[in-house]
Amino acid sequence: MKRERPSWDEYFMKVAMLVAERATCQRRMVGAVIVKDKRIIATGYNGASRGLKDCLELGCLRDELKVPSGKDKHICRGVHAEQNAIIQAAYQGASTKGATLYCTHDNCHICARMIINAGIKKVVTYAETHIDDSHELFKEAGVEFVKIEKPKTEIITMDYRD
Repeated sequence: MKRERPSWDEYFMKVAMLVAERATCQRRMVGAVIVKDKRIIATGYNGASRGLKDCLELGCLRDELKVPSGKDKHICRGVHAEQNAIIQAAYQGASTKGATLYCTHDNCHICARMIINAGIKKVVTYAETHIDDSHELFKEAGVEFVKIEKPKTEIITMDYRD
């Protein structure tokens, strides 16, 4: 059987898509993967801080307060996927200097600043990008920003053959 292997960008993005399935946000499921030397050093999804009840348990605070999408983002129990991935790397003692971050969605201004300060040098997404100021920050800081096609959600496996 002849098949094509996914590119590294497709491979790590598919991992980020799978990580997003763990998200506890009721509005958006986001996944992030930090990679260094073609090895995953940390993953993150959007959800409440460790040990705290999440939106799946308590309901969405933003919905309860009727906060429109994109407004007053600080009114939320969740930590962004990119932030959680950076925090996870720090928690495990893994350096993010020179790493690549794969994220299923666009990066907010705060996440962009954290990505820059974490020493991450490349950000890859398939998301429609709407946050121009984040891209300007990346450009100014020398962080490469790459938009790829969304990988197929199909996972191809082969059973053992004689």
